[in-house]
Amino acid sequence: MSEQKFERGTSLSIFVSDRREDIGSLIFALLIAIGIVVFVGQ
Repeated sequence: MSEQKFERGTSLSIFVSDRREDIGSLIFALLIAIGIVVFVGQ
């Protein structure tokens, strides 16, 4: 019997897979960064 090396955390997610969640969070972070550059750059 193999034992899990780490806890996956909660199973509550709006995404189907971990890869989609990672890509979605990267896009969200990019949008925040662009928003900061636009507002602070003025």
